[in-house]
Amino acid sequence: MSYMTTSDRQMSLATEISTANTRAEFADVLVRVARAYGFLHLTLMYAPAPESILLQALVIETSLPSAYFSQFDRAKIMRSPMLAAGMGASCLPRGWALSDSATTNVFPDELSKLLRAFNIPTSVVVPGYTGDGERVLFWLGGDRPLLSQSELNEVTVVTLHLLDAFNRIKKSTPTEHVPLSAREREVIRWTAQGKTSIEIGQILSLSDHTVNAYMTSAIRKLDCVNRTQLVAKAIRMKLIN
Repeated sequence: MSYMTTSDRQMSLATEISTANTRAEFADVLVRVARAYGFLHLTLMYAPAPESILLQALVIETSLPSAYFSQFDRAKIMRSPMLAAGMGASCLPRGWALSDSATTNVFPDELSKLLRAFNIPTSVVVPGYTGDGERVLFWLGGDRPLLSQSELNEVTVVTLHLLDAFNRIKKSTPTEHVPLSAREREVIRWTAQGKTSIEIGQILSLSDHTVNAYMTSAIRKLDCVNRTQLVAKAIRMKLIN
């Protein structure tokens, strides 16, 4: 689409996005949007919370291979203060490139190596909210120069169209809850009794980080936004006593 004007490209992508009616079609259009701006991949994910420790648990749709997330989580990169204070908390679109010394100075070495290994040294993250009020991020990654301000503005508008499509598809798709594991049920049961992650970890002989990972997984499986809603829904569905 390099021959198109900004308005033509934006209109063309908006039209493509509006025709996505299934999760598979939505995943395909994510790739087309990424390529339209010279990126390799586009990931839609829930915004990290302070207790988040696994990137894989936050992913909604992505064109990145699963190996990226496995290596990311194995290196425990999510615990980096840079991610919690940056990607997870920013309310504005943000871009970075490993060629920028300011970026390499704050990125953990493990993350820089991983981004280079998967040929995504340049990224931009655009925050948004789903129809349920959950905070999400659109993360574009690839090997290109940083976006200009006009390109960033255009991408931000296009992600609004993507959010509309995602909300529409999610609303029209019957929710099929993945069964909770025994550990997830235990964690929810103790949470319902007012126990903290640290206390639950002591009871179950787990670290509080592992407890939070089980909690995050259960929240995603039951399509909840926080622990309070998770406990209430689990009780209502008679998943815990």
